[in-house]
Amino acid sequence: MQNNFQYNSGGGQGESGQVSNLVSGVLVVDKPVGLTSHDVVQIIRRGTGIRRAGHTGTLDPRASGVLVVLIGPAVRLSEFVSAEDKRYQATIRLGSSTDTYDAEGTITQPEVPVDVEREDFTKLLEQFTGEIEQTPPAYSAVRVQGQRAYDMARRGEEVELTPRIIQVHSLELLEWALPEVVVDVHCSSGTYIRSLANDIGEKLGVGAHLVGLRRTRSGRFTLRDAVSLRRLREAFETGTWAQYLIPAAEALADWPAIELDAEMLEKVRNGHRIPAAADATGLARAVSEQGDLVAVIEVDGEEWQPRKVFMS
Repeated sequence: MQNNFQYNSGGGQGESGQVSNLVSGVLVVDKPVGLTSHDVVQIIRRGTGIRRAGHTGTLDPRASGVLVVLIGPAVRLSEFVSAEDKRYQATIRLGSSTDTYDAEGTITQPEVPVDVEREDFTKLLEQFTGEIEQTPPAYSAVRVQGQRAYDMARRGEEVELTPRIIQVHSLELLEWALPEVVVDVHCSSGTYIRSLANDIGEKLGVGAHLVGLRRTRSGRFTLRDAVSLRRLREAFETGTWAQYLIPAAEALADWPAIELDAEMLEKVRNGHRIPAAADATGLARAVSEQGDLVAVIEVDGEEWQPRKVFMS
């Protein structure tokens, strides 16, 4: 779903207050290899002239694919969008391990022959599906006593990270070309694919590390929704980038939608409760009759309580 609104940012030279305050939505970028997620956000800030922007799930520089960037007031949806499931195509090299669990690290286990049958490997993947315990890599951004784990690891310090519970919905073998395999991973937010590769290698007894990663889905957004960074940069130059801006309400398209009439809209905009159906549960998006996101609302007893209001 694309927006026909055209906004000339003046070549990224600052923010046009009244206009940019109205700009709120989602840019889904196909991040190229070589850039950090923060690099992409900075490019978007400069190109749009809007400082209020943030991504909803880090991709390592060596990884590519779907990076969801929230623009304007939509950044307040970050806690919800970041928590959505992810999907990846992971290329894993069997037979050797590294300290970072990927190809950038130092080899910790020299390469050994891989003698495993495709059918056995497929069965092994079943052990890594469902609710499992996973320890993040030592070279990760997880904080340990106020410090980033990767800073401690680079100084040669011992890094002890607490295992966490993750959900791997499915693991499917896509390509079999030993010593490399390509696996489709559908998982919960917070899953480290590098750790998954390392754990698979340990289970096989031959070691393994990640050599390629492409995110194909983040929440409801897929590569079909994504625009290349090259094309987006061209649109910044011509002032037509807003054609790629997806309405904020679409970021929560999998949630129940409560359409508000004029009276309910006025109440929700002012933080007041509205009646909820008897079977209503959890969170929902409150939208106007035009489909604009008004608020995130949550059931409290027999009423919807506004949790975050976006339309004042």
